[in-house]
Amino acid sequence: MTQDQDKDFRPVNQILGSQPSLGPIPADQILPWTVIALASYFIINGVFGGFFSDDFQKWLWMILITAWGMATWWILTGGRSWRFLSKFIGVPTWTRGFARYQSILEVNHEAKNRKTKRQYRR
Repeated sequence: MTQDQDKDFRPVNQILGSQPSLGPIPADQILPWTVIALASYFIINGVFGGFFSDDFQKWLWMILITAWGMATWWILTGGRSWRFLSKFIGVPTWTRGFARYQSILEVNHEAKNRKTKRQYRR
């Protein structure tokens, strides 16, 4: 009976547990990439549209900026983003330091404060 149980197996869908995608593009990247593409289109054609002499240059720069933005976004938020982001270790928010404050101005506030404190003590 144990041999029969070993031979019986259930087929498992291999897609279970995997991230949804649209071909090679991960599904969670579609909306940010659309925003990046639209932003680059409006920046190139709206803001810097007068700098280019023909439409080919506009489209070339739009495609280059879009590709750069999409690649940057994919590297930072992709499936293995921890490999890149784990290099940046967060610094503590509270630190103890004993350096004295030195004013950028030539005014010596500390001496003024000492004089006013002595006047009020008397």
